[in-house]
Amino acid sequence: MFLTLCPVILLSGNVAAATEDQRKVLESEMTVVVNRAHAKNVILFVGDGMGVSTVTAARIFDGQRKGLLGEENSLSFEQFPFLALSKTYSANQQTPDSAPTMSAMMTGVKTNGGVIGVDESINFGEESWQKIVRGTVPNLIELAEQAGLSTGIVTTSRPTHATPAACFAHTSNRNWESDVDVPASSDVPDIASQFVDFSYGDGIDVALGGGLSAFIPTGGSQLVVGEGKRDDGRDLIEDWTRRFPDGAVVFSREELLSLPRRDMRKVFGIFSESHMPYRTDLNSEQMTVPTLPEMTRAAIETLSKNERGFFLHVESARIDHGHHANNAYRALAEVVELSRAVDVALDMVDLEETLIIVTADHSHVFTISGYPKRGNPILGKVVEPGHNSPKLDADGRPYTTLGYVNGPGMHVLDPGGDMVYNEPINAGRENLDLVDTDSPNYHQETLVPLSAETHGGEDVAIYATGPSAYLFRGVKEQNYVFEVMAYALKLKGNK
Repeated sequence: MFLTLCPVILLSGNVAAATEDQRKVLESEMTVVVNRAHAKNVILFVGDGMGVSTVTAARIFDGQRKGLLGEENSLSFEQFPFLALSKTYSANQQTPDSAPTMSAMMTGVKTNGGVIGVDESINFGEESWQKIVRGTVPNLIELAEQAGLSTGIVTTSRPTHATPAACFAHTSNRNWESDVDVPASSDVPDIASQFVDFSYGDGIDVALGGGLSAFIPTGGSQLVVGEGKRDDGRDLIEDWTRRFPDGAVVFSREELLSLPRRDMRKVFGIFSESHMPYRTDLNSEQMTVPTLPEMTRAAIETLSKNERGFFLHVESARIDHGHHANNAYRALAEVVELSRAVDVALDMVDLEETLIIVTADHSHVFTISGYPKRGNPILGKVVEPGHNSPKLDADGRPYTTLGYVNGPGMHVLDPGGDMVYNEPINAGRENLDLVDTDSPNYHQETLVPLSAETHGGEDVAIYATGPSAYLFRGVKEQNYVFEVMAYALKLKGNK
């Protein structure tokens, strides 16, 4: 029997008890048996922008909402037995964007900033489709489809956004999501059309996310009410239904959850015009869009019908968006949603035949600082051990545990308000005496004023469990993730 998960042992606040807990952890670790088998299925979870500091803060955030001190808590994937670090630089970037980082994981090739599914011979914005074809690199979904596996993509962003797009598209510009985004001088097909026209195997089996506007014309669609942006007149949703007459297109949570998935093999779910809402902004009693765990469950139920196996990518996209807006609350809440989605997968699959990987494409310039006491609210102001009032800086002002090196700076938005990328609102120190830093709408202070916070360049973690998970050890290049997945699924001639 393969033991692939270690039991959760929460640390006590008592030092002696905590020491005994760790002895139990050691004993558990000594019983782990490596599963060297290939995998029937692979699920790749990506927390977009989920650096190590984000995982740490989300662990505490989640724990404190459970009534714990917080630090002793564990997210679902932190219990996985195998761990590595991923070097995220791209071919031409020290600190990368999502296009080359996800491309590295999906193709095994590091490439340039802003490009998707091509090698480094292709420069950002290359307008010749012929040149792009010459630089195209096969991705894991193409290989899986050719091998007869089922494939799926789940995201809380637009499926045409950089990270999910790297699962199927090849382009020199991640921003060419719809035909109106592509210059008139270029013959490169837009990302949305590449999704619908995907020709490998029998096509992508499940796609769930947002992004309606890139798929329907400006005049609207006969199938759904929404604001389209396509200028070429194509209704890509209608094209998809013609190609897959036995498939289902769904536009709401209710439609997704009521699908007869026992018989369904193709599902295209589009739940918003652009990105899907942050989970914290959804009214639990009147939700019209599905949650990430619900989409994950629907995808696994559908893909599991294939006896040959499946590959599924699940992205918690809005971690990244929260960070770009210096809004730690929403970023951390999205990590917790990812953890819940991983729990769903763990409940549904057999870990003796399914490899689960949880990682990030890149980090953010997000910090945990000061000397707050154990259990201090992670979103709060720093209160040191032995004290009851906030620690003051050299100017006599309190400061928070969480902060950012750069970005728009401290401000408070109305509930549900997304960051508007314009001039910095207020970077630098403010007097936080009367500011509720625990508010979902509080945006942390920054040092360098920018219209949006940037990514970070440090390594990110890879957490793995299941067959071939033991291959994740040490510090690896990001494109190594592809090699492990291809090996586990016996693609590219792997035996």
